[in-house]
Amino acid sequence: MDLMDKLATLATRYEELNNLMAQPDVLTDISLLQRYGREQSELSTVVEKYHELIDTDKQIKEAQEMYDSEEGELRDMAFEELEQLKARKEQLLEDVQVALLPKDIMDEKNAVVTIQGGAGGDEAALFAADLFRMYSRYADGRRWKIEILDGNDTEQGGFKDITFVIRGKGAYSRMKYEGGTHRVQRVPSTEANGRIHTSTAKVIVLPEADDDIQIEVKDADIRVDVYRSTGHGGQSVNTTDSAVRITHLPTGLVVTCQDEKSQLKNKQKALNVLKSRLWDLEEAKRQEELGKARRSQVQTGDRSEKIRTYNFPQDRVTDHRIGLTRHNLPGILDGSLDEFIDNLITVDQAEKLQGMFV
Repeated sequence: MDLMDKLATLATRYEELNNLMAQPDVLTDISLLQRYGREQSELSTVVEKYHELIDTDKQIKEAQEMYDSEEGELRDMAFEELEQLKARKEQLLEDVQVALLPKDIMDEKNAVVTIQGGAGGDEAALFAADLFRMYSRYADGRRWKIEILDGNDTEQGGFKDITFVIRGKGAYSRMKYEGGTHRVQRVPSTEANGRIHTSTAKVIVLPEADDDIQIEVKDADIRVDVYRSTGHGGQSVNTTDSAVRITHLPTGLVVTCQDEKSQLKNKQKALNVLKSRLWDLEEAKRQEELGKARRSQVQTGDRSEKIRTYNFPQDRVTDHRIGLTRHNLPGILDGSLDEFIDNLITVDQAEKLQGMFV
């Protein structure tokens, strides 16, 4: 089946859904109506582009007939219009192929983000704090909300690690490209001799677990410990044992949450993070079975395994996956990430398109 045949089939299904959603028995079945509505919404862009393609093909035919039959100025005008219409058709074909790419069902979910200081000691912890601030500013710019689940800070104001949820439409679809090892090159504030140090922090991004993520956690497979929440320097900030640590015995995964005063709420949030991490393990296994490489964000935190470098002396940020460099380090650390993420999405889509119609 070629592209236009596939589009025609989808357009037929779109009209069929219109008719189905007008049926009395469907109108009274809320879940069925919602399912049809979601399917129709997913098809709407593709079908719209398909109709534009048909209209453009018709205009190309008319312009070609004029070009073949006219002379002089009219022929020149027809030629110019023909070239514009052909360019428009090429763009429509590209747009519709992107719209046909399989949707990642996790893309619309909230994102669970963990930042861990890697190589570099105290400076790595300070860099982890810089990354947290960067993502906080980025979330603010997109009107997303951030909720801190757990964090281990240092006396210098850095983070050994911090886990938080970014809540907002499509948060995971964009934040997933931030997963990996980030490297910083700068003179640490504690460095008396002005030498440039290289440090790293690892960013792990997962979709937040909900009813769509079918991960079962049996009570017999977990150990739940409670303790008092701690703040800066380890001092207690709560008089009750509200903080929760969950250990998943089969895998050894450990998740903690202490941001709520309620032990029950902390336990539920910790369970959600655990489910997200278990889903990630299952996804990695599935990708391995399909013969694909493990996602780049699952790394060890070594300097050599980097996705992006932030070079302070040269005011330079480079994303090594796509070879994109920008000299706007303060702005990027203040949350101006869209140019990097947009380019990463474009490259990702291009790679997927290569094998789409083979």
